[in-house]
Amino acid sequence: METGQAIIDATTQAEILQYLSEKLRDCYVYPDTAENICIRLQQHLEAGDYNDIREGEYLALALTMDMQDVAHDEHVWLRWHAEPLPDYAGQLRDHQAWQDERRSEARLDNYGIHKVEWLPGNVGYVDIRYFHRAEWGSEIVSAAMNFLANAQGLIFDLRQCQGGYPDMIALVCSYLFGDEPVHLDSIYWRDEDVTQEYWTTPGVASVHFEDKPVYVLISKVTFSGGEAFAYSLQACQRATLIGEQTGGGAHPGASYRIHPHFEAFIPIGRVINPITGANWEGRGVTPDIPVPAEQALELVCKLALEDREK
Repeated sequence: METGQAIIDATTQAEILQYLSEKLRDCYVYPDTAENICIRLQQHLEAGDYNDIREGEYLALALTMDMQDVAHDEHVWLRWHAEPLPDYAGQLRDHQAWQDERRSEARLDNYGIHKVEWLPGNVGYVDIRYFHRAEWGSEIVSAAMNFLANAQGLIFDLRQCQGGYPDMIALVCSYLFGDEPVHLDSIYWRDEDVTQEYWTTPGVASVHFEDKPVYVLISKVTFSGGEAFAYSLQACQRATLIGEQTGGGAHPGASYRIHPHFEAFIPIGRVINPITGANWEGRGVTPDIPVPAEQALELVCKLALEDREK
């Protein structure tokens, strides 16, 4: 297939569906759901529903919508790339060139930390848009938290945070607890049939805020890793959540090359919170104080000042 406005013929469509179905059956966190997705996609193909779709990005969109219509899982999607993807059978994040490109993107995103501010009343504010890998962004996190070392309270703004890695979530949370490790959550990975636990690591935090109030701002946009941070702190009764019900995506996944120009992101894990025994998939995280997202920061600033005066 050529780059640019490549034409996707019927043979290529069938190949894409075949490879996609194989990956779904092998990796998707719920095998029964994977099978139902594959059956539905094949039905659409045989019915000719994709016959008029000849451009890669539109085919990717159509297949994404059809997969999500069955799974009700916004973590499963297909994306078309103009440039060929690495010829790699495993998870693309394990491919060095792919990883280098993602690391470069993370650096340009300042590892997800978009704003750090000192607010009236000695309240620290951190705007996090994405939880990039801890091994990449730990120094930025340390710099942000050190800047706020004397804050009497912390606000984490996740209203535009749409994901991230659990190790970075655990790193940021490590600043919010004391000397004893705290079990934040576990993830069952279907592809490896293992359950991995994520804990705070007190020793990595340069400063600690265990005795300071923490507020987390959430919105309809908050998704995946942003929800994980909010859900874990809420379950631990460590933070007050303010804003809107979140998107409801609790199935971490990985990207795979299913054709030279098509990337499939497939959920391969499910989160298990040690306190609730559940997660936020399909429901979202419920704020402690519901308020429209655009009003959340103003409200939390008032609450923080009131807490200071008590």
